[in-house]
Amino acid sequence: MSVSKKILVINCGSSTVKADVFAVEKGIPVFIAKALADKIGKADANVTIKTAAGKVHKENLTQYSVAAAVSAIAQGFARAKVCSTDDIVAVGHRVVHGGARFSAPVRIDAEVIAAIRDMEVFAPLHNFANLEGIEFCTQNFVVPQVAVFDTAFHQTMPPMATAYAIPKALSEKYALRRYGFHGTSHEYVTRECARRMQLRYEDFNAISLHLGNGASACCVRGGKSVDTSMGFTPLEGLVMGTRSGDIDPSVAFFLQNVVGLSAHDAEALLNHDAGLKGLAGTSDMRELLSRAEAKEATAELAIEIFCTRIRKYIGAYLTWGRPHALIFTGGIGENSSEIRRRILMGLSYLGIEIDEENNSALPVGGLTSVKNSLAVYVINTDEESMIARETMALVEVSEN
Repeated sequence: MSVSKKILVINCGSSTVKADVFAVEKGIPVFIAKALADKIGKADANVTIKTAAGKVHKENLTQYSVAAAVSAIAQGFARAKVCSTDDIVAVGHRVVHGGARFSAPVRIDAEVIAAIRDMEVFAPLHNFANLEGIEFCTQNFVVPQVAVFDTAFHQTMPPMATAYAIPKALSEKYALRRYGFHGTSHEYVTRECARRMQLRYEDFNAISLHLGNGASACCVRGGKSVDTSMGFTPLEGLVMGTRSGDIDPSVAFFLQNVVGLSAHDAEALLNHDAGLKGLAGTSDMRELLSRAEAKEATAELAIEIFCTRIRKYIGAYLTWGRPHALIFTGGIGENSSEIRRRILMGLSYLGIEIDEENNSALPVGGLTSVKNSLAVYVINTDEESMIARETMALVEVSEN
């Protein structure tokens, strides 16, 4: 088994745990393997490990907790000869909500853990799971740990983009403001796009579209987030797989006062039974596209609503000035040429042209080839690599 230094990156959710292992080579993290613990809490829970060489190891997960999943992943990496606990020199954790306190990754200590726990009120399912992973690693790895926050990249947004038009005393007392999410993904793809375009990141302007089951748009100016579609929670903004996105707040009151739902059930409906699922019965865009191809009106309408909301945000972000690039990422953004086509069609008057051949022949870096057109890129997001880099930088990991 190799004894080279390794970075472990962990992303704990309420029902899944993802983990990646990176070797430290020439000052950069190099991907070795990834693991997924899926369906935590169910009888068919399992752990799958995939190496960079294409080898796959799968086994059942017999204990039903996030901590047990992280333990099973660590043991699976050892059995697959990916790494042992002795190889690991640092652990990086994705933490969903850092509030206004954290604008950059931080080394984890008791004070940081307490702060993440305080943020549970804003993201109860996510931060609780993130903490379970942190606490397991604290007990089992005697190495530095780093928290990388989804909200951190958006802490550069100006007050006009973060403030809600509600009484100031309330917003200040309860930290009611727009935070934004998917920050690690938006930062990674915009940095990568600037690199490909040979532009300094500090001078780079872009509109980034992270489109998956969760979806958000981000406006980047001079390498900084100045606005994003998600707000106080990930519910605001674009139509998503199961989230409604932007909605008249009175709908939530109507669900309680007229329909008779509790506040908890109304919130659950808008987060878990709305979006594409609410419109057409499924959150799977592939299924919707197949049904739309068969001329099903319900699926076609759901797709049109999804794409129209994205176009509205593109238009809004163009008011910040002409960007260098428009970027697609996330499961849908990276893999669905049809969704990209639908979003971009008819925008030539804004300087956005799409090369149909390139769009259909991915993986390709850029989609446009029309002179003077705004560059449109498809970039595979790699939040884990970003977390590994941030972890290395903060704990000064090297090969020696």
